[in-house]
Amino acid sequence: MMDLRLLLIAALSAALSGSLAQQDGSICIKANAQSCGECIQVSEICGWCTDEKFLSEGESKSARCDDVTYLKKKDCKNIEDPRGSTEITQNKDVTVRNKDGNVKLKPEEITQIQPQKLKVTLRSGEPQTFDLKFKRAEDYPIDLYYLMDLSFSMKDDLENVKNLGTDLMREMREITSDFRIGFGSFVEKTVMPYISTTPARLINPCSNNENCTSPFSYKNVLKLTSNGDRFNQLVSQQQISGNLDSPEGGFDAIMQVAVCEEQIGWRNVTRLLVFSTDAGFHFAGDGKLGGIVLPNDGKCHLENNVYSMSHYYDYPSIAHLVQKLSDHNIQTIFAVTEEFQPVYQELKNLIPKSAVGTLSSNSSNVIKLIIDAYNSLSSEVILENSKLPEGVSISYKAFCKNGVRGTEDNGRKCTNISIGDEVSFKISIESQKCPSGGKPEVITVKPLGFNEEVAIELNFICDCECAKKGEPNSPKCHGGNGIFECGACKCNEGRIGRECECSKDEVRSDDLDANCRKPNSTDICSNNGECLCGTCECKKRENPAEVYSGKYCECDNFNCDRSGNLLCGGHGRCECRKCICDTNYTGNACECSLDESTCLAKNGQLCNGRGKCECGICKCEDPKFQGPTCEVCPTCPGVCTEHKDCVQCRAFGDGEKKEMCQKECSYFNLIKVKDRKDLPQPTDQSFPLTHCKEKDANDCWFYYTYAITKNSTKEVFVVEKLDCPSGPDIIPIVAGVVAGIVLIGLALLLIWKLLMIIHDRREFAKFEKEKMNAKWDTQGNPIYKSPINQFHNPSYGNKAAAL
Repeated sequence: MMDLRLLLIAALSAALSGSLAQQDGSICIKANAQSCGECIQVSEICGWCTDEKFLSEGESKSARCDDVTYLKKKDCKNIEDPRGSTEITQNKDVTVRNKDGNVKLKPEEITQIQPQKLKVTLRSGEPQTFDLKFKRAEDYPIDLYYLMDLSFSMKDDLENVKNLGTDLMREMREITSDFRIGFGSFVEKTVMPYISTTPARLINPCSNNENCTSPFSYKNVLKLTSNGDRFNQLVSQQQISGNLDSPEGGFDAIMQVAVCEEQIGWRNVTRLLVFSTDAGFHFAGDGKLGGIVLPNDGKCHLENNVYSMSHYYDYPSIAHLVQKLSDHNIQTIFAVTEEFQPVYQELKNLIPKSAVGTLSSNSSNVIKLIIDAYNSLSSEVILENSKLPEGVSISYKAFCKNGVRGTEDNGRKCTNISIGDEVSFKISIESQKCPSGGKPEVITVKPLGFNEEVAIELNFICDCECAKKGEPNSPKCHGGNGIFECGACKCNEGRIGRECECSKDEVRSDDLDANCRKPNSTDICSNNGECLCGTCECKKRENPAEVYSGKYCECDNFNCDRSGNLLCGGHGRCECRKCICDTNYTGNACECSLDESTCLAKNGQLCNGRGKCECGICKCEDPKFQGPTCEVCPTCPGVCTEHKDCVQCRAFGDGEKKEMCQKECSYFNLIKVKDRKDLPQPTDQSFPLTHCKEKDANDCWFYYTYAITKNSTKEVFVVEKLDCPSGPDIIPIVAGVVAGIVLIGLALLLIWKLLMIIHDRREFAKFEKEKMNAKWDTQGNPIYKSPINQFHNPSYGNKAAAL
């Protein structure tokens, strides 16, 4: 039963696979494509059959567009199925460089990204993938521009920045041997209400007799230079200014620093902008308070190194700044006081490749802040791409250090990258449709904050190659009413039909309808289609895999017999309501398998020799046997028990069948062997073998094997000598019993003697202990009486006194 279930599951899986393949192909059929170019835009699985005689009667031109696999099954010889490709046109290796080396490379000679140029050909729905490698170069040049707020609240900070040039230069030498530094300052727009416009305040905006310079929007004090002393000298000459409101005009300054590349002196190297302030910022729209309504144009307006259009253009928006900073590969470091940390942290989240550091109240920690921020920025690489053409998408997958991988949003970046580390990205580009015009487009992919980029030329497959060989006004298209291309007619305007044989104005008439009726029938196109130009155009069903066909749409591929709820049993195809079975299958519903391998029993016989194999399934003839191969017999004894009596009578002339041995036990060949080791082993045979061990009435064992060979011969190998147990030896038994009794008696005596010795020793020890503890009275015996008596003469004393 289990084998039968597995067979049914396998058949069902095969049918479902075919059904799913047709369902995928339905995407192509649903599109109703009328040309090869339309077909290949539907999906990457769609192909167009260019065989002229591919279509059967009643099939529409759109039937040429189908799943490529399905077209091959329909015996299409020529299939138009163009594929996309990726070609690397510039692939310079990344630079291996050390700052201690003797060779001094120019910035433009250093390569950190590979490849540099590609040519990608895209077909709709088919992604093209390539690998991009990035490696941080050792000793890469750095340009750093220090942009400082010079409003009055930054007075003490200016004092500490005056020596920044040489100190920072010394620290940065540990990172790169090619370092340049510049300086700029900003305050605010020079209009009310941002500053006071009274003549006195325009000269000195500060109070309390402070000596301040006139207010200004942005001033480029020092172009990028490698001379740290020059930086210190010019910064020392700067003076504090003032304004009225708390937010500053720093966004105006950032915009000018980004777009004025020539005036600032930016090189195509790592560009760092340090923005130092202790206040917030104005942004787009705030200029209306001063009557400024024109949006910031994002262009350079430096005259004599001073921003000259602050009173004319509004502040830039954050999005505008993000775009310009990205376009010019500038990484921003916001050095702000702790009070404004939350504000600039939010701003950092909006500006890629930016960092925020906490500035002490007097900017004394600015060098450490810059070094830490640079290390943070340079340890992260984030890829971005330019604007994509309509319908084109791009996805990233990152392969970072220590086996870390990123997908989706995290697929664009890798973190914790040290100098000399190499990471890679897998980039996939896909087009969902052919852009209007179909002209090549160029997009770029680059790491944020770096000047290097990958240029990708996108070419789109919008039509088939066979369309280029089209024959205009072809005679194959009803006298030149269309272009014959890719095996089919592409009709001219106003013409229809498979061969452009009809005008749109003549699509219906009684004469034409007569050609769409079967003989002796009144049904037009068998009620399964529409008569166009005297030819049946069969209906399309909701399931595109189900189609009507035939001259009169009288055939279909879905009304054949079914088996196991599967069309043609899942082992054939339905053509004109009749199953065409696959190899090794037969029957009206292809339900009968001609493969007999499923009927083979373990002994190599079909149905265990107890049945017939019909349609790949055993029909057991012996009612006692069942199962997929007639090997299961619940009521049968075991093989050894079943043949025991016959083996015993033929090998030893004994047993229950001794009298009927010749009659009932001649169904096997008996072969005697001398010893058990001579019996055949399972590894020696190419057919199943059973080893048996049975006992006769005298408790003697006999050993044999039973097997059915490939030619259905039954063989029994038996050991010719019985294995009988020998009788008992009385003398040793009696001697053993007597010896046992004597030994047990002696053992008991020894044990008793040992116990008595132990008891006596314990009693003697107890006596000794009591003797040592005894205390005797030394004054005398209380019951002793002396034998001497003393008497006193009373008169003896009186005489002595009288004398």
